[in-house]
Amino acid sequence: MEISGIITAIVIGIVIGILGRLVLPGRQHIGILWTIAVGIVAALIGTAIAGAADVADTKGIDWIEIIIQVALAAVGVAGLERLKGRR
Repeated sequence: MEISGIITAIVIGIVIGILGRLVLPGRQHIGILWTIAVGIVAALIGTAIAGAADVADTKGIDWIEIIIQVALAAVGVAGLERLKGRR
């Protein structure tokens, strides 16, 4: 992976993390850095899942891949909030 790919993954991860956070109702009590981290991980895992399901490379915007990534980010943000909320 080249540096441009890493930068792209970070930018997409930020967007995916924020979208995943917006999907959840109510206020989340985690920081923006955690949201970004969850978004990056969700974007990478979502891309892998979409690739395995053979829906990653379509003509135009890969809506299914984006939906998978946002759903994973929402699950990640909710899970992290529960873990941090127990303290």
